[in-house]
Amino acid sequence: MTTKADVLIIGGGAIGLSAAYYLLKSGRSVTVLDRDAIGQGSSAGNAGHIVPSHIVPLAAPGVIPTAIKWMLDPPRSPFGLKISLSPAYISWLIRFMAACSEENVTRAIPPFKALGLLSAKNFADLIAEEKFSCSYQETGLLFLYKTESAFAGGRHEAELLHQHDMPAEILDREAIHKREPAALADIIGGVDFTGDSSLHPGEFLRLLKERVREMGADLRENTPVTKIEASSGKITRVVCPSEEFEPTLVVLAAGAWSPQVGRDLGLNIPIQPARGYSLTMPATKIMPRGALLLGERKVAVTPMGEKLRFTGRLEIGEMSTTPDLRWIINIERAVREYIHLDDELAISETWAGLRPTTPDGMPILGKSPRHDNLILATGHAMLGLSLGPGTGQVVAELANGIQPEFDLKAFGAERF
Repeated sequence: MTTKADVLIIGGGAIGLSAAYYLLKSGRSVTVLDRDAIGQGSSAGNAGHIVPSHIVPLAAPGVIPTAIKWMLDPPRSPFGLKISLSPAYISWLIRFMAACSEENVTRAIPPFKALGLLSAKNFADLIAEEKFSCSYQETGLLFLYKTESAFAGGRHEAELLHQHDMPAEILDREAIHKREPAALADIIGGVDFTGDSSLHPGEFLRLLKERVREMGADLRENTPVTKIEASSGKITRVVCPSEEFEPTLVVLAAGAWSPQVGRDLGLNIPIQPARGYSLTMPATKIMPRGALLLGERKVAVTPMGEKLRFTGRLEIGEMSTTPDLRWIINIERAVREYIHLDDELAISETWAGLRPTTPDGMPILGKSPRHDNLILATGHAMLGLSLGPGTGQVVAELANGIQPEFDLKAFGAERF
């Protein structure tokens, strides 16, 4: 069976659902395809942090030596690297190492800042307009530090944000304990990125999924794309196991699966999966007041109403979504080094998800350089949720011939 479609979105995570929402608001008809359940993939189990403060890409100076140091202490390392001889994987690693430069950071900051601020504003507007109940808090993101060397790095990051007119507050020992009573006594200081916020990502995506369905979206779950046909610079057919689609426009938002989905398009989509973990439990006796990031251990802590979630680890090249119990245990141990926790935690959910990561640490966002009717919206790494509503607005603008308010060149697929 062949179905005509106006806008066909491949991928039903934070990016795909956000794109669907803004496209529907603009008057377009939308069909969303996902290989699994819509709104329940990698975006649903993450930390739920909305971080316009995150203006520095993953590929930055100092990342390589820090990663090597971490890997020499495997039980405590927040970073892992798959051993593989795959040419695509080796090419990605070489490109990543080359991108860990000041030049890459300088190029990334303006578009990252613009997209992050747009997305944070859109989150606030969308949640208020749609009356979503998803534990949304505009309480900042508080980094906690136990060592002077790590605290110095936090102060440096705060100063960088100040240079770019972004808010960050440096807190000494007394101020940090006044701000966060759950912190243990040996926390020596912190930085509060006061423009950040947090929510329950699974609840947000569940509500967004239902809203776009109410707005008229055709949601097709458990519908993997097996082939994409193109002719004369235009996608003509998208093939699924039991149905084919003839779209006017295609949005590729398939996250870590984007290279596989787009393999027929002749595009260079250098994305590697970066696996992360989370564990969720009922509220503890002493709940953090807001979202936290544990500086030295790179673990996120997020209160979500009557729940508490810990999120951590970055494993480049791991495609599996099966949680590794060792890292679930290590993440809990890390949190116990920073904040008060109950002696026994009633863990109700464990999760492993894949962040789609480009070699330069920046999303791929914009029109396809080879197809008139394809928009790419993928490669957001750990920021897929955080940048979702901003990316969704940009996709809708591009789809309707509207020039976004900031230059997308740094996000273009042509850079690869």
